[in-house]
Amino acid sequence: MNMLKIVAVPMHKEGRKFVAIFAAVSLALLFVWTPLFWLGVGATVWCYYFFRDPVRVVPQQSGLVVSPADGIVSLIEKLVPPDDLGLGDAPVVRVSVFMNVFNCHVNRAPIAGKVTHVVYRHGKFLNASLDKASEHNERNSIAIEAPDGTRIGVVQIAGLVARRIVCFVGEGDDLAIGHRFGLIRFGSRLDIYLPPGVGPLVAVGQTAVAGETVLADLAEPNAVRPGLAE
Repeated sequence: MNMLKIVAVPMHKEGRKFVAIFAAVSLALLFVWTPLFWLGVGATVWCYYFFRDPVRVVPQQSGLVVSPADGIVSLIEKLVPPDDLGLGDAPVVRVSVFMNVFNCHVNRAPIAGKVTHVVYRHGKFLNASLDKASEHNERNSIAIEAPDGTRIGVVQIAGLVARRIVCFVGEGDDLAIGHRFGLIRFGSRLDIYLPPGVGPLVAVGQTAVAGETVLADLAEPNAVRPGLAE
Protein backbone atom coordinates (compact mmCIF):
# COMPACT_ATOMS: atom_id res chain seq x y z
CA MET A 1 0.00 0.00 0.00
CA ASN A 2 1.35 3.43 -0.96
CA MET A 3 1.28 5.50 2.27
CA LEU A 4 1.90 8.72 0.28
CA LYS A 5 -1.47 8.28 -1.44
CA ILE A 6 -3.16 7.91 1.95
CA VAL A 7 -1.56 11.03 3.48
CA ALA A 8 -1.31 13.27 0.39
CA VAL A 9 -4.96 13.09 -0.69
CA PRO A 10 -5.70 15.37 -3.68
CA MET A 11 -7.39 18.66 -2.81
CA HIS A 12 -10.30 20.10 -4.76
CA LYS A 13 -9.48 23.38 -6.53
CA GLU A 14 -12.25 25.13 -4.57
CA GLY A 15 -10.08 24.84 -1.48
CA ARG A 16 -6.87 26.39 -2.85
CA LYS A 17 -7.67 29.99 -1.90
CA PHE A 18 -8.76 28.99 1.60
CA VAL A 19 -5.60 26.99 2.25
CA ALA A 20 -3.57 29.93 0.94
CA ILE A 21 -5.37 32.31 3.32
CA PHE A 22 -4.88 29.99 6.29
CA ALA A 23 -1.19 29.59 5.43
CA ALA A 24 -0.68 33.37 5.07
CA VAL A 25 -2.34 34.06 8.42
CA SER A 26 -0.22 31.35 10.04
CA LEU A 27 2.95 32.93 8.66
CA ALA A 28 1.91 36.33 10.00
CA LEU A 29 1.28 34.80 13.43
CA LEU A 30 4.89 33.60 13.47
CA PHE A 31 5.94 37.21 14.03
CA VAL A 32 3.38 37.65 16.80
CA TRP A 33 3.76 34.56 18.99
CA THR A 34 5.22 31.18 18.02
CA PRO A 35 2.47 29.06 19.67
CA LEU A 36 -0.11 30.92 17.58
CA PHE A 37 1.88 30.04 14.47
CA TRP A 38 1.65 26.34 15.26
CA LEU A 39 -2.07 26.66 15.89
CA GLY A 40 -2.31 28.28 12.47
CA VAL A 41 -0.37 25.41 10.91
CA GLY A 42 -2.83 22.97 12.44
CA ALA A 43 -5.75 24.98 11.08
CA THR A 44 -4.14 25.05 7.64
CA VAL A 45 -3.72 21.27 7.63
CA TRP A 46 -7.36 20.90 8.68
CA CYS A 47 -8.47 23.21 5.84
CA TYR A 48 -6.51 21.13 3.34
CA TYR A 49 -8.09 18.00 4.78
CA PHE A 50 -11.58 19.51 4.58
CA PHE A 51 -11.25 20.18 0.85
CA ARG A 52 -9.74 16.77 0.07
CA ASP A 53 -11.04 15.08 -3.06
CA PRO A 54 -10.07 11.40 -2.90
CA VAL A 55 -10.47 8.99 -5.78
CA ARG A 56 -13.56 6.81 -5.38
CA VAL A 57 -14.36 3.42 -6.93
CA VAL A 58 -17.86 3.96 -8.36
CA PRO A 59 -19.99 0.84 -8.96
CA GLN A 60 -20.99 0.48 -12.61
CA GLN A 61 -23.85 -1.99 -12.26
CA SER A 62 -26.95 -0.68 -14.01
CA GLY A 63 -29.73 0.63 -11.78
CA LEU A 64 -27.72 1.45 -8.68
CA VAL A 65 -28.18 4.71 -6.77
CA VAL A 66 -25.03 5.75 -4.89
CA SER A 67 -24.64 8.22 -2.04
CA PRO A 68 -23.90 11.77 -3.22
CA ALA A 69 -22.09 12.58 0.04
CA ASP A 70 -19.80 11.29 2.77
CA GLY A 71 -21.38 11.23 6.20
CA ILE A 72 -23.94 9.54 8.40
CA VAL A 73 -27.40 8.50 7.23
CA SER A 74 -29.38 10.69 9.64
CA LEU A 75 -32.96 10.33 8.37
CA ILE A 76 -34.99 7.94 6.22
CA GLU A 77 -38.64 8.80 5.72
CA LYS A 78 -41.38 8.89 3.12
CA LEU A 79 -42.77 12.26 2.07
CA VAL A 80 -43.66 14.47 -0.92
CA PRO A 81 -40.53 15.90 -2.59
CA PRO A 82 -40.14 19.69 -2.76
CA ASP A 83 -41.67 21.49 -5.76
CA ASP A 84 -38.23 22.72 -6.85
CA LEU A 85 -37.32 19.20 -8.00
CA GLY A 86 -40.30 18.78 -10.32
CA LEU A 87 -40.78 15.18 -9.20
CA GLY A 88 -44.53 15.33 -8.69
CA ASP A 89 -46.65 15.11 -5.54
CA ALA A 90 -46.47 11.37 -4.80
CA PRO A 91 -44.71 10.50 -1.50
CA VAL A 92 -41.26 8.95 -2.01
CA VAL A 93 -38.43 7.77 0.24
CA ARG A 94 -36.00 10.49 1.28
CA VAL A 95 -32.55 9.52 2.54
CA SER A 96 -30.63 12.26 4.37
CA VAL A 97 -26.84 12.16 4.73
CA PHE A 98 -25.36 14.50 7.34
CA MET A 99 -21.79 15.75 6.81
CA ASN A 100 -19.76 17.07 9.73
CA VAL A 101 -16.72 19.32 9.39
CA PHE A 102 -14.39 16.32 9.17
CA ASN A 103 -16.14 14.60 6.25
CA CYS A 104 -15.10 15.02 2.63
CA HIS A 105 -17.54 17.61 1.23
CA VAL A 106 -17.28 16.94 -2.50
CA ASN A 107 -20.72 15.85 -3.75
CA ARG A 108 -21.19 13.20 -6.45
CA ALA A 109 -24.06 12.29 -8.79
CA PRO A 110 -26.19 9.41 -7.42
CA ILE A 111 -27.11 8.18 -10.92
CA ALA A 112 -26.10 8.81 -14.51
CA GLY A 113 -28.40 11.10 -16.45
CA LYS A 114 -29.32 14.61 -17.53
CA VAL A 115 -29.81 17.48 -15.08
CA THR A 116 -33.39 18.70 -15.53
CA HIS A 117 -33.73 21.14 -12.63
CA VAL A 118 -31.32 23.33 -10.64
CA VAL A 119 -33.04 25.66 -8.17
CA TYR A 120 -31.23 27.67 -5.49
CA ARG A 121 -33.10 29.03 -2.45
CA HIS A 122 -31.85 31.43 0.20
CA GLY A 123 -32.72 30.46 3.76
CA LYS A 124 -31.63 30.02 7.34
CA PHE A 125 -28.61 28.19 8.76
CA LEU A 126 -30.17 25.81 11.26
CA ASN A 127 -28.42 22.66 12.39
CA ALA A 128 -28.45 20.48 9.25
CA SER A 129 -29.23 17.35 11.27
CA LEU A 130 -32.68 18.73 12.10
CA ASP A 131 -35.60 17.62 9.92
CA LYS A 132 -36.85 21.19 9.45
CA ALA A 133 -33.54 22.14 7.82
CA SER A 134 -34.85 20.64 4.56
CA GLU A 135 -37.54 23.31 4.40
CA HIS A 136 -36.02 26.35 6.11
CA ASN A 137 -32.27 26.28 5.36
CA GLU A 138 -30.42 27.69 2.40
CA ARG A 139 -30.43 24.95 -0.23
CA ASN A 140 -29.81 23.96 -3.84
CA SER A 141 -32.12 21.42 -5.48
CA ILE A 142 -31.01 19.26 -8.41
CA ALA A 143 -33.09 16.74 -10.37
CA ILE A 144 -31.39 14.13 -12.56
CA GLU A 145 -33.21 12.05 -15.17
CA ALA A 146 -31.73 8.72 -16.29
CA PRO A 147 -31.93 7.61 -19.95
CA ASP A 148 -34.88 5.35 -19.09
CA GLY A 149 -36.83 8.28 -17.62
CA THR A 150 -36.18 7.48 -13.95
CA ARG A 151 -35.69 10.66 -11.93
CA ILE A 152 -33.75 11.26 -8.73
CA GLY A 153 -33.76 14.42 -6.63
CA VAL A 154 -30.75 15.72 -4.66
CA VAL A 155 -30.87 18.74 -2.36
CA GLN A 156 -27.72 20.37 -1.00
CA ILE A 157 -28.58 21.93 2.36
CA ALA A 158 -26.44 24.46 4.23
CA GLY A 159 -25.98 23.87 7.95
CA LEU A 160 -25.16 25.70 11.16
CA VAL A 161 -21.55 26.27 10.10
CA ALA A 162 -21.90 25.94 6.33
CA ARG A 163 -22.27 29.31 4.61
CA ARG A 164 -21.67 28.47 0.99
CA ILE A 165 -23.24 25.95 -1.38
CA VAL A 166 -21.29 25.36 -4.59
CA CYS A 167 -22.84 23.67 -7.63
CA PHE A 168 -20.77 22.89 -10.72
CA VAL A 169 -23.61 21.83 -13.04
CA GLY A 170 -26.57 23.42 -14.77
CA GLU A 171 -29.79 22.33 -16.44
CA GLY A 172 -29.11 20.23 -19.53
CA ASP A 173 -25.76 18.88 -18.34
CA ASP A 174 -25.09 15.14 -18.62
CA LEU A 175 -23.64 13.43 -15.58
CA ALA A 176 -22.01 10.05 -15.11
CA ILE A 177 -22.75 8.19 -11.90
CA GLY A 178 -20.28 9.37 -9.26
CA HIS A 179 -19.46 12.54 -11.21
CA ARG A 180 -18.56 15.52 -9.01
CA PHE A 181 -21.37 18.08 -9.13
CA GLY A 182 -20.72 20.36 -6.15
CA LEU A 183 -19.64 20.84 -2.55
CA ILE A 184 -20.72 22.67 0.60
CA ARG A 185 -18.55 24.65 3.05
CA PHE A 186 -18.34 23.77 6.08
CA GLY A 187 -20.64 21.03 7.50
CA SER A 188 -24.02 20.34 5.94
CA ARG A 189 -26.46 17.74 4.62
CA LEU A 190 -27.74 16.19 1.41
CA ASP A 191 -31.27 14.87 0.89
CA ILE A 192 -31.79 12.19 -1.78
CA TYR A 193 -35.31 11.58 -3.10
CA LEU A 194 -35.69 8.09 -4.57
CA PRO A 195 -38.22 7.26 -7.33
CA PRO A 196 -41.72 6.15 -6.26
CA GLY A 197 -41.82 2.57 -5.00
CA VAL A 198 -38.04 2.30 -4.45
CA GLY A 199 -36.83 1.30 -0.98
CA PRO A 200 -33.50 2.13 0.71
CA LEU A 201 -30.58 -0.26 1.07
CA VAL A 202 -29.11 1.74 3.95
CA ALA A 203 -30.19 2.33 7.56
CA VAL A 204 -30.17 5.32 9.89
CA GLY A 205 -26.78 5.60 11.59
CA GLN A 206 -24.89 3.97 8.73
CA THR A 207 -21.77 5.63 7.35
CA ALA A 208 -22.08 6.57 3.68
CA VAL A 209 -19.24 7.17 1.23
CA ALA A 210 -19.89 9.45 -1.74
CA GLY A 211 -19.83 7.63 -5.06
CA GLU A 212 -19.43 4.20 -3.45
CA THR A 213 -22.18 3.42 -0.92
CA VAL A 214 -25.29 2.01 -2.65
CA LEU A 215 -28.45 3.71 -1.40
CA ALA A 216 -30.93 1.82 -3.59
CA ASP A 217 -31.22 -0.60 -6.51
CA LEU A 218 -33.69 0.51 -9.18
CA ALA A 219 -33.60 -2.99 -10.69
CA GLU A 220 -34.98 -4.35 -7.38
CA PRO A 221 -37.10 -1.44 -6.11
CA ASN A 222 -38.77 -3.46 -3.34
CA ALA A 223 -35.49 -4.58 -1.82
CA VAL A 224 -34.97 -3.06 1.63
CA ARG A 225 -31.93 -3.68 3.81
CA PRO A 226 -32.76 -3.12 7.51
CA GLY A 227 -29.97 -2.24 9.89
CA LEU A 228 -29.38 -2.45 13.64
CA ALA A 229 -26.70 -0.47 15.47
CA GLU A 230 -24.52 -2.62 17.72
